[in-house]
Amino acid sequence: MSLTSSSTIEYNVYGKTLIGCCTDPMTGYFRDGYCRTATVDRGTHVVCAVMTEAFLNYTKTRGNDLSTPIPQYNFPGLKPNDGWCLCIMRWLEAEKAGVAPLLNLAATHQKALEYTTIEVLEAYAL
Repeated sequence: MSLTSSSTIEYNVYGKTLIGCCTDPMTGYFRDGYCRTATVDRGTHVVCAVMTEAFLNYTKTRGNDLSTPIPQYNFPGLKPNDGWCLCIMRWLEAEKAGVAPLLNLAATHQKALEYTTIEVLEAYAL
């Protein structure tokens, strides 16, 4: 089954049909498991990353604590090895800081290529 949005197929950075990133915990801007975006998604959650302790610590220091559960939002808190759709700008910031997590490029939306090159992304491919 392919993902559709407004009757169009979403594509990954290789121009193939976007696959799901993670459903446990449920991720994505739309909380459907896919790293896809819309104009209302100010963070552009398009990269499918595998969490690491280093990244979780880093993003917490930058004001986005992804490791602490928030029960009222049904958010379990992330731990190392969890898949998660990250904001492309936070991932690029972490890349420059040397703590970027690895990426599942088949589940990373082609919109990421508007912010960086395929070569940079492939350097972090699973």
